[in-house]
Amino acid sequence: MSSSAIGGRFATMALAISLLVGCSSAPSHARTELSVAEERKAAPDFSLRDANGAPLRLSDFKGKVVLLNFWATWCGPCKIEIPWFIEFENSYKNRGFAVLGVSMDDDGWRAVKPFLREKAVNYRVVLGDGPIAKMYGGVESLPTTFLIDREGRIAAEHVGLAGKSTYEGQILGLLNSGKQADGP
Repeated sequence: MSSSAIGGRFATMALAISLLVGCSSAPSHARTELSVAEERKAAPDFSLRDANGAPLRLSDFKGKVVLLNFWATWCGPCKIEIPWFIEFENSYKNRGFAVLGVSMDDDGWRAVKPFLREKAVNYRVVLGDGPIAKMYGGVESLPTTFLIDREGRIAAEHVGLAGKSTYEGQILGLLNSGKQADGP
């Protein structure tokens, strides 16, 4: 086998491994349990515009359980999670649950809008930037996902790809811990 063939195989394998591990070199971490309610910190509020130009404020969702996902169109693990989030939005929106996506794509709506159409994303997405990433502890790895309780406090954080069952268990735990909201 030629050295270029070996190099090509190595490069392909390295790419595959990096997509499975995550979109950055930061280590993945996820807890299967939710943080204790009394120890939760308030999720920083923000106001950004969605794909239709409508303003979206996190505080408008107070009273709902929110899955806040920082992602990008080029991120392999993000592409694995998005169908789960579409399913969660369908399954739990009538119980006081919402998914909010924060795209960290440098190409902005030019890259994001076609992706949203292609994947039939059914939840609201906004464009993020450095300041919003900093508000959430300096998001350095994608995906990074926060589960926010009905009081607007961060109940869980996942850096990197977490399991579908982990998300669903945490969502159900938060939904079952309080009453439903009437927000957006």
